[in-house]
Parts: sequence; structure tokens; C-alpha cells
Amino acid sequence: MSQPDHMDHAPKRDPHTGHMTTGHEWNGITELNTPVPKPVWFFLTIAFLFGVGYWILMPAWPLGHTYTKGLLGVDQRRTVEHKLQQAAAHAPEWMAKVAAADYATIQADPALMADVRQRGHTLFGDNCAVCHGLNATGNKGFPNLTDNDWLWGGDPDTVFETIRVGINSTHPDSRVSQMPAFGHDQMLPRADILTVIAYVRSLSGPVDKEDQAKVAAGKDLFAANCAACHGEDAKGQTAMGTPNLSDAIWLYGGDKETVFETVYNGRQGHMPSWEARLTALDRKVLTLYVLDLGRKGAPADSAAVKASEGTVP
Repeated sequence: MSQPDHMDHAPKRDPHTGHMTTGHEWNGITELNTPVPKPVWFFLTIAFLFGVGYWILMPAWPLGHTYTKGLLGVDQRRTVEHKLQQAAAHAPEWMAKVAAADYATIQADPALMADVRQRGHTLFGDNCAVCHGLNATGNKGFPNLTDNDWLWGGDPDTVFETIRVGINSTHPDSRVSQMPAFGHDQMLPRADILTVIAYVRSLSGPVDKEDQAKVAAGKDLFAANCAACHGEDAKGQTAMGTPNLSDAIWLYGGDKETVFETVYNGRQGHMPSWEARLTALDRKVLTLYVLDLGRKGAPADSAAVKASEGTVP
């Protein structure tokens, strides 16, 4: 009859380790009764004592509608309420200064600008980041607000007004800007569109040999069809919200296919009016915050994104 896999014997001391065996044996392998190492017991004891001490000193155990308060009486709710009260007490002071001072005075005051940045970051994150990104560097179709490239002008009063009325919005004073659909509306044939975009793309960077041959004719087409809005030098006109086409900053992309799509079908950006949602003070704080990002941001000709039609300030 074969031996079973498991057998029990009387415990005995192992000659190699000095530990007792458990008395269990599997196929000739004896199980040692190895004790838990002392460092493990030490740390388990420390953890247990810490837990007991925490239960005694700090709020810990639920008791129906209440909880154990702990000997230290720590209350995070009261702590948060106290900090909010401190912030509320401080807010009217700096807000009153921002409301009363002009932009240059505020921008020259480091303490005021610290408060503006803190409040502006929250306002921007809650209202603007969904389109322009948390860092205000834009997304496709939404411009980079840190590159100092502005459609309607980047002075504080202009930016404030753009935030107030929006662009192509429902506000009665909304800024209005529309790029025509030169191809879709049969204003220019396809060949002429390809020619004019060769010229436009050559203003901000090198183009291939095929497009180089079209640049001269494209310049004439641009003067006849585009210069009225973008200017003879293609640098745009802030009075009309038309972008500078001579830099390397594009909103929808500067590759040939994307620029063709823009010229063929046109573009119409949209920025909502914030007058009904944000107070005049909050709009002023946002203006200062956005302009501050531009002062610390990328240079004006960064290859980020830019509007190729009216969309945001």
C-alpha cells in the first residue's frame, strides 16, 4: 500500500535552524514552526499603538448622528470655515482696490497681481479652460491666449470688451467676424484658391516648388480678394478682427489641406458673451489674468495656434 502524501509526527527540534517542527510532513519534507521575526512584531505593535492613540486623540468613530470628538478636539469643518472667513475678510480689500484702480496701476502692484492671479486662475478654470485649455494655450479652433497675438487688439480695454460682448454671440453689441466661403459660394475657382493659399503660406514659411511658382499670381489674387479684410501686407486689422497671416500662428492649422478648407468653406468662430454670467469686477480680473499670461507666455510668433477668422480676443 502506498504512503499518503501527508503524515503527522511528534514535533521535534530541527538540527540546522534550532526551531521546532510542526509535526507535519509532506513527502519527506518537514514543516518548520518558524516564529515571526521580532522586527515584524515591533512594527505591528507600533502600528497598533498609533491606531489606539489616534482613536483617543482624533475624531474617529461614528456614533449614529455624531462621532467621537477626540481629546484634541480637531474639527476640519471648523478649520475650513475659519479659512474661508479669513479669505472673505481679505477679499473686499483687494477687490475694492482692483475695482477702483486702472490696469497699469494694478499690473505694477505685485501684491494686487498675486490676488488677481489666484482669483483669475479659478475664474479661467471655471469658465474659459473648456475651450482654451487649462494653461490657456488653446486647442484646434480655440486660440492660444499666451502668445500676444490678438484679433481685436490686446490692450486691457479691448480685451475686457471682448469678454463682455463676445464674438458672433447673442449679445446685441457682439463683435462680428466672418470669413467668406470662397469656394463653396463660388467666389473663386478651385485653381485660384490653390494659388492664393500658396501665397498666404509663403508669408509665414517655406513652400514647395509647385507652390513657389504660384506665389506671384497668388499675391495678385490676395490683393483683389483678401486685402480688404486682412490688409495689403496680410498683417490683419484689429478693427475688423481679421488675423495676421504673415506669422506662423494658426488656429486650425497651417498645412495646405487645412488652409484650403478654411478658404474654400470659410470659418466663423464663436465666443460667448460673459456679461450676464460674470460681474464687471470678475471680467476685469480675467482681463488682467489673461494679459499676465501673455506677459509670461510664449513670444508673439510662437508656432502655437491662432485664429484664421474672428473667434476670441
